[in-house]
Amino acid sequence: MGNKEKRMKKAAPFLVAAAAVLWGMLVVFVRRLGDGGFSAMDIVCLRAYGSVAFLFPGLFLINRKLLKIRLKDTWCFVGTGVFSIVFFSYCYFRNVEVSSVAFSSILMYTSPVWVTLLSAVCFRERISRRKLSALFLALLGCVLVSGITGGAGCISIYGILLGLGSGIGYGLYSIFGRYALNRGYHPMTVTAYTFLFACVGVLPFVRIPSIIEKLGTDPMLWATALGMAFFTTTMSFSLYTMGLCYLEPGQAAVLATLEPIVSTLVGVFFYRELLTVSMLMGIALVLFSSILISKNG
Repeated sequence: MGNKEKRMKKAAPFLVAAAAVLWGMLVVFVRRLGDGGFSAMDIVCLRAYGSVAFLFPGLFLINRKLLKIRLKDTWCFVGTGVFSIVFFSYCYFRNVEVSSVAFSSILMYTSPVWVTLLSAVCFRERISRRKLSALFLALLGCVLVSGITGGAGCISIYGILLGLGSGIGYGLYSIFGRYALNRGYHPMTVTAYTFLFACVGVLPFVRIPSIIEKLGTDPMLWATALGMAFFTTTMSFSLYTMGLCYLEPGQAAVLATLEPIVSTLVGVFFYRELLTVSMLMGIALVLFSSILISKNG
Protein backbone atom coordinates (compact mmCIF):
# COMPACT_ATOMS: atom_id res chain seq x y z
CA MET A 1 0.00 0.00 0.00
CA GLY A 2 1.45 3.37 -1.08
CA ASN A 3 1.67 6.47 1.07
CA LYS A 4 -1.30 8.07 -0.69
CA GLU A 5 -3.49 5.04 -0.06
CA LYS A 6 -2.42 4.94 3.58
CA ARG A 7 -3.36 8.60 3.97
CA MET A 8 -6.71 8.03 2.27
CA LYS A 9 -7.43 5.02 4.45
CA LYS A 10 -6.83 7.14 7.55
CA ALA A 11 -8.94 9.96 6.12
CA ALA A 12 -11.83 7.71 5.04
CA PRO A 13 -13.75 7.82 8.38
CA PHE A 14 -13.52 11.61 8.36
CA LEU A 15 -14.80 11.76 4.77
CA VAL A 16 -17.86 9.70 5.72
CA ALA A 17 -18.36 11.76 8.89
CA ALA A 18 -18.20 14.98 6.82
CA ALA A 19 -20.83 13.55 4.47
CA ALA A 20 -23.06 12.76 7.45
CA VAL A 21 -22.70 16.34 8.72
CA LEU A 22 -23.77 17.71 5.34
CA TRP A 23 -26.73 15.31 5.24
CA GLY A 24 -27.69 16.50 8.69
CA MET A 25 -27.92 20.07 7.35
CA LEU A 26 -30.50 18.94 4.78
CA VAL A 27 -33.37 19.83 7.11
CA VAL A 28 -32.62 23.55 6.64
CA PHE A 29 -33.12 23.29 2.87
CA VAL A 30 -36.07 20.90 3.14
CA ARG A 31 -37.97 23.18 5.52
CA ARG A 32 -37.40 26.20 3.30
CA LEU A 33 -38.59 24.33 0.21
CA GLY A 34 -41.51 22.82 2.11
CA ASP A 35 -42.58 26.33 3.11
CA GLY A 36 -42.42 27.16 -0.60
CA GLY A 37 -45.07 24.57 -1.39
CA PHE A 38 -42.93 21.63 -2.51
CA SER A 39 -43.94 18.08 -1.58
CA ALA A 40 -41.47 15.54 -0.21
CA MET A 41 -41.04 13.84 -3.58
CA ASP A 42 -40.70 17.24 -5.30
CA ILE A 43 -37.70 17.85 -3.04
CA VAL A 44 -36.23 14.43 -3.92
CA CYS A 45 -36.62 15.39 -7.57
CA LEU A 46 -34.89 18.74 -7.04
CA ARG A 47 -31.98 16.99 -5.30
CA ALA A 48 -31.56 14.51 -8.15
CA TYR A 49 -31.84 16.93 -11.07
CA GLY A 50 -29.82 19.63 -9.32
CA SER A 51 -27.01 17.18 -8.60
CA VAL A 52 -26.91 16.00 -12.21
CA ALA A 53 -26.72 19.64 -13.30
CA PHE A 54 -23.57 20.05 -11.18
CA LEU A 55 -21.93 16.67 -11.66
CA PHE A 56 -22.04 16.01 -15.40
CA PRO A 57 -20.79 19.42 -16.64
CA GLY A 58 -18.14 19.37 -13.90
CA LEU A 59 -16.85 15.93 -14.83
CA PHE A 60 -16.94 16.82 -18.52
CA LEU A 61 -14.67 19.80 -17.88
CA ILE A 62 -12.36 18.10 -15.36
CA ASN A 63 -12.01 14.60 -16.78
CA ARG A 64 -14.55 13.39 -19.31
CA LYS A 65 -13.21 9.84 -19.03
CA LEU A 66 -15.03 9.65 -15.70
CA LEU A 67 -18.33 9.84 -17.59
CA LYS A 68 -17.73 6.49 -19.27
CA ILE A 69 -19.49 3.42 -17.90
CA ARG A 70 -19.96 -0.09 -19.26
CA LEU A 71 -23.49 -1.10 -20.21
CA LYS A 72 -23.14 -4.36 -18.28
CA ASP A 73 -22.52 -2.37 -15.07
CA THR A 74 -25.61 -0.16 -15.25
CA TRP A 75 -27.35 -2.40 -12.68
CA CYS A 76 -25.00 -0.96 -10.04
CA PHE A 77 -26.29 2.55 -10.72
CA VAL A 78 -29.89 1.43 -10.97
CA GLY A 79 -29.26 0.02 -7.50
CA THR A 80 -27.78 3.21 -6.02
CA GLY A 81 -30.12 5.57 -7.85
CA VAL A 82 -33.52 3.84 -7.93
CA PHE A 83 -33.48 1.10 -5.28
CA SER A 84 -31.58 3.27 -2.80
CA ILE A 85 -32.11 7.02 -3.33
CA VAL A 86 -35.65 6.99 -4.75
CA PHE A 87 -36.95 3.97 -2.82
CA PHE A 88 -35.66 5.01 0.60
CA SER A 89 -36.78 8.63 0.05
CA TYR A 90 -40.30 7.56 -0.89
CA CYS A 91 -40.59 5.15 2.05
CA TYR A 92 -39.19 7.67 4.54
CA PHE A 93 -41.22 10.69 3.46
CA ARG A 94 -44.39 8.61 3.16
CA ASN A 95 -43.81 7.18 6.64
CA VAL A 96 -43.45 10.68 8.07
CA GLU A 97 -46.97 11.33 6.76
CA VAL A 98 -48.57 8.20 8.29
CA SER A 99 -46.43 7.84 11.46
CA SER A 100 -44.30 10.17 13.55
CA VAL A 101 -41.00 11.71 12.47
CA ALA A 102 -39.25 10.08 15.44
CA PHE A 103 -40.55 6.60 14.62
CA SER A 104 -39.70 7.05 10.92
CA SER A 105 -36.16 8.17 11.72
CA ILE A 106 -35.49 5.24 14.02
CA LEU A 107 -36.45 2.65 11.43
CA MET A 108 -34.50 4.47 8.69
CA TYR A 109 -31.42 4.30 10.87
CA THR A 110 -31.66 0.54 11.12
CA SER A 111 -29.66 0.78 7.87
CA PRO A 112 -26.30 -0.13 9.51
CA VAL A 113 -27.84 -3.43 10.59
CA TRP A 114 -28.99 -4.24 7.05
CA VAL A 115 -25.66 -3.11 5.57
CA THR A 116 -23.66 -5.24 7.98
CA LEU A 117 -25.81 -8.32 7.31
CA LEU A 118 -25.83 -7.81 3.54
CA SER A 119 -22.08 -7.14 3.52
CA ALA A 120 -21.49 -10.45 5.28
CA VAL A 121 -23.40 -12.18 2.47
CA CYS A 122 -22.24 -10.10 -0.51
CA PHE A 123 -18.64 -9.32 0.47
CA ARG A 124 -18.00 -11.97 3.14
CA GLU A 125 -17.20 -9.35 5.75
CA ARG A 126 -16.61 -10.73 9.22
CA ILE A 127 -19.17 -9.61 11.81
CA SER A 128 -16.95 -9.04 14.83
CA ARG A 129 -18.08 -8.42 18.39
CA ARG A 130 -16.84 -4.84 18.09
CA LYS A 131 -19.05 -4.28 15.02
CA LEU A 132 -22.05 -5.74 16.82
CA SER A 133 -21.34 -3.53 19.83
CA ALA A 134 -21.04 -0.44 17.64
CA LEU A 135 -24.29 -1.30 15.85
CA PHE A 136 -26.14 -1.71 19.12
CA LEU A 137 -24.79 1.56 20.52
CA ALA A 138 -25.60 3.44 17.30
CA LEU A 139 -29.18 2.16 17.21
CA LEU A 140 -29.71 2.84 20.91
CA GLY A 141 -28.29 6.33 20.42
CA CYS A 142 -30.66 6.99 17.49
CA VAL A 143 -33.60 5.87 19.64
CA LEU A 144 -32.63 8.31 22.40
CA VAL A 145 -31.93 11.18 19.97
CA SER A 146 -35.26 10.70 18.20
CA GLY A 147 -37.19 11.13 21.44
CA ILE A 148 -39.35 8.08 20.82
CA THR A 149 -38.85 7.03 24.44
CA GLY A 150 -41.31 9.78 25.23
CA GLY A 151 -43.96 8.39 22.90
CA ALA A 152 -43.87 7.42 19.22
CA GLY A 153 -47.38 8.47 18.31
CA CYS A 154 -49.59 6.36 16.07
CA ILE A 155 -47.75 3.30 14.75
CA SER A 156 -49.28 0.94 12.18
CA ILE A 157 -48.15 -2.19 10.34
CA TYR A 158 -48.02 -0.05 7.19
CA GLY A 159 -45.78 2.44 8.99
CA ILE A 160 -43.48 -0.34 10.21
CA LEU A 161 -43.15 -1.75 6.68
CA LEU A 162 -42.43 1.71 5.28
CA GLY A 163 -39.85 2.32 8.00
CA LEU A 164 -38.06 -0.96 7.40
CA GLY A 165 -38.16 -0.24 3.67
CA SER A 166 -36.50 3.14 4.22
CA GLY A 167 -33.78 1.53 6.35
CA ILE A 168 -33.07 -1.15 3.77
CA GLY A 169 -33.16 1.34 0.90
CA TYR A 170 -30.88 3.76 2.76
CA GLY A 171 -28.38 0.96 3.35
CA LEU A 172 -28.45 -0.30 -0.23
CA TYR A 173 -26.38 2.68 -1.37
CA SER A 174 -23.40 1.25 0.51
CA ILE A 175 -23.90 -2.19 -1.05
CA PHE A 176 -24.46 -1.18 -4.67
CA GLY A 177 -21.90 1.61 -4.32
CA ARG A 178 -19.25 -0.87 -3.21
CA TYR A 179 -20.05 -3.12 -6.18
CA ALA A 180 -19.52 -0.15 -8.52
CA LEU A 181 -16.26 0.82 -6.82
CA ASN A 182 -15.03 -2.77 -7.02
CA ARG A 183 -15.55 -2.59 -10.80
CA GLY A 184 -13.03 0.23 -10.99
CA TYR A 185 -15.33 3.25 -11.15
CA HIS A 186 -14.24 6.55 -9.64
CA PRO A 187 -16.35 7.79 -6.68
CA MET A 188 -17.47 10.81 -8.70
CA THR A 189 -18.64 8.52 -11.52
CA VAL A 190 -20.68 6.51 -9.04
CA THR A 191 -22.23 9.67 -7.60
CA ALA A 192 -23.04 11.16 -11.02
CA TYR A 193 -24.76 8.08 -12.41
CA THR A 194 -26.54 7.42 -9.13
CA PHE A 195 -28.42 10.68 -9.49
CA LEU A 196 -28.88 10.33 -13.24
CA PHE A 197 -30.79 7.09 -12.64
CA ALA A 198 -32.56 8.70 -9.67
CA CYS A 199 -33.80 11.39 -12.06
CA VAL A 200 -35.50 8.67 -14.10
CA GLY A 201 -36.76 6.75 -11.07
CA VAL A 202 -38.44 9.76 -9.46
CA LEU A 203 -40.46 10.77 -12.55
CA PRO A 204 -43.57 8.66 -11.77
CA PHE A 205 -43.96 10.48 -8.44
CA VAL A 206 -43.73 14.14 -9.55
CA ARG A 207 -44.99 16.68 -12.09
CA ILE A 208 -42.00 18.54 -13.54
CA PRO A 209 -44.01 21.52 -14.93
CA SER A 210 -45.53 22.09 -11.48
CA ILE A 211 -42.08 22.08 -9.85
CA ILE A 212 -40.74 24.61 -12.39
CA GLU A 213 -43.79 26.80 -11.85
CA LYS A 214 -43.24 26.83 -8.07
CA LEU A 215 -39.56 27.69 -8.50
CA GLY A 216 -40.56 30.67 -10.61
CA THR A 217 -42.52 32.25 -7.79
CA ASP A 218 -39.45 33.14 -5.70
CA PRO A 219 -35.79 33.47 -6.81
CA MET A 220 -34.66 32.36 -3.34
CA LEU A 221 -36.25 28.96 -3.97
CA TRP A 222 -33.83 28.48 -6.86
CA ALA A 223 -30.90 29.37 -4.57
CA THR A 224 -32.19 26.98 -1.91
CA ALA A 225 -32.66 24.13 -4.39
CA LEU A 226 -29.19 24.64 -5.88
CA GLY A 227 -27.60 24.88 -2.42
CA MET A 228 -29.30 21.65 -1.40
CA ALA A 229 -28.19 19.92 -4.59
CA PHE A 230 -24.56 21.03 -4.23
CA PHE A 231 -23.83 20.84 -0.50
CA THR A 232 -26.16 18.15 0.86
CA THR A 233 -26.17 15.95 -2.24
CA THR A 234 -23.33 16.38 -4.74
CA MET A 235 -20.64 17.06 -2.16
CA SER A 236 -21.97 14.76 0.57
CA PHE A 237 -22.48 11.69 -1.62
CA SER A 238 -19.10 12.25 -3.26
CA LEU A 239 -17.39 12.33 0.14
CA TYR A 240 -19.31 9.25 1.30
CA THR A 241 -18.47 7.30 -1.85
CA MET A 242 -14.79 8.23 -1.55
CA GLY A 243 -14.85 6.97 2.01
CA LEU A 244 -16.40 3.70 0.80
CA CYS A 245 -13.25 3.09 -1.25
CA TYR A 246 -11.31 2.51 1.96
CA LEU A 247 -13.96 1.40 4.46
CA GLU A 248 -16.18 -1.62 4.75
CA PRO A 249 -19.84 -0.76 3.96
CA GLY A 250 -20.84 -1.67 7.52
CA GLN A 251 -18.29 0.76 8.99
CA ALA A 252 -19.42 3.55 6.66
CA ALA A 253 -23.08 2.95 7.50
CA VAL A 254 -22.46 3.25 11.25
CA LEU A 255 -20.40 6.43 10.80
CA ALA A 256 -23.29 7.87 8.77
CA THR A 257 -25.50 7.68 11.87
CA LEU A 258 -23.87 10.99 12.80
CA GLU A 259 -26.52 12.50 10.51
CA PRO A 260 -29.42 12.43 13.01
CA ILE A 261 -27.11 13.99 15.60
CA VAL A 262 -26.42 16.93 13.32
CA SER A 263 -30.12 17.18 12.41
CA THR A 264 -30.98 17.33 16.10
CA LEU A 265 -28.44 20.08 16.75
CA VAL A 266 -29.71 22.03 13.73
CA GLY A 267 -33.21 21.80 15.17
CA VAL A 268 -31.99 23.10 18.53
CA PHE A 269 -29.92 26.03 17.25
CA PHE A 270 -31.93 27.05 14.18
CA TYR A 271 -35.49 26.16 15.15
CA ARG A 272 -35.30 26.32 18.97
CA GLU A 273 -36.34 22.70 19.40
CA LEU A 274 -35.94 21.13 22.84
CA LEU A 275 -32.73 19.21 23.65
CA THR A 276 -33.39 16.69 26.41
CA VAL A 277 -31.03 14.68 28.61
CA SER A 278 -31.92 11.49 26.69
CA MET A 279 -30.99 13.22 23.42
CA LEU A 280 -27.61 14.21 24.85
CA MET A 281 -27.07 10.60 25.95
CA GLY A 282 -27.99 9.45 22.46
CA ILE A 283 -25.53 11.87 20.87
CA ALA A 284 -22.76 10.54 23.12
CA LEU A 285 -23.59 6.92 22.24
CA VAL A 286 -23.60 7.55 18.47
CA LEU A 287 -20.31 9.45 18.66
CA PHE A 288 -18.75 6.64 20.69
CA SER A 289 -20.02 4.00 18.24
CA SER A 290 -18.55 5.99 15.35
CA ILE A 291 -15.15 6.08 17.03
CA LEU A 292 -15.40 2.36 17.79
CA ILE A 293 -16.32 1.33 14.25
CA SER A 294 -13.74 3.60 12.58
CA LYS A 295 -10.82 1.72 14.12
CA ASN A 296 -9.26 -0.91 11.90
CA GLY A 297 -9.07 -4.58 12.75
